[in-house]
Amino acid sequence: MIIPPQLKPGDTIGITAPGRKIPKADLKAAIDIVKSWGLNVQLAKNLFSDKHSYLAGTDEERLSDFQSLINDANVKAILCARGGYGSTRIVDQIDFSPLLVQPKYIIGFSDITAIHLKLYSLDIQSIHATMPVLFAREKSASSVESLRQMLLETSNKFISSESIYSRPGTGAGKIIGGNLSLIVDSLGTSSDPDMDGCILVIEEVDEYRYKLDRMITQLWRAGKLNKLAGLIVGYMTDIKDSELGFGETAEEIVLNHVNKYTYPIAFDFPTGHENPNLAWKHGGTGNLHVANGRATLTFVD
Repeated sequence: MIIPPQLKPGDTIGITAPGRKIPKADLKAAIDIVKSWGLNVQLAKNLFSDKHSYLAGTDEERLSDFQSLINDANVKAILCARGGYGSTRIVDQIDFSPLLVQPKYIIGFSDITAIHLKLYSLDIQSIHATMPVLFAREKSASSVESLRQMLLETSNKFISSESIYSRPGTGAGKIIGGNLSLIVDSLGTSSDPDMDGCILVIEEVDEYRYKLDRMITQLWRAGKLNKLAGLIVGYMTDIKDSELGFGETAEEIVLNHVNKYTYPIAFDFPTGHENPNLAWKHGGTGNLHVANGRATLTFVD
């Protein structure tokens, strides 16, 4: 696994939007915060394009922006401005080969899971973390600080809240995953991950319970759940029930599909569409230990 170097004061971090567009006003606070870390900021050329009503420019513009930041030797990391939708439209056209020579961290979550999984298929680590569109929110302060530490210092141990649903045990392996919808979306594509021996992280937002069950079922049918080293369940945010009622909670939906396996399971882990959304290394090697309903994840790269 290729591990990009940490940043140092004076380095430049590029900001681009591979999916949904971001207003200039939402980015100003993030730029100021990144500069306060002692870093320079380089905005992608078409970041504020108005050529699409939802996406941050045409596919060609967003692809060009992402590629230019990958190719620019002066840019030491790439921060994705926001999630939403759109990364999968361009991910297979991005040439990631320059990162094999000059690796740099690509950072984001939610829709950016598509890019994390593509990088994982190329044996390149990335960072699952909060994004500029959220930096200005007061509740995001701990999430933003965890990203700063990950980039400039060190941050290798995470502890979850206590959950009655967590299952005890210890597991070790590569840590992969992110947004459940994007993980399922990757199946059968060039980014389809081999999860055997891995610690899988999942989180989701704004879905119906029956759709959550359908996605977990699809992972199970695809053989992605039977040989894990561990399972981490982050925030299940705004999961709704249908008019008829599904009759199972999000936790029960997950457990119903993995109760036949013996690996440790951690619920209420601080990752996803709530705060704190702590930064973690996608593709990093870690140890997961769950005891008394509480989980500890330690990176050992």
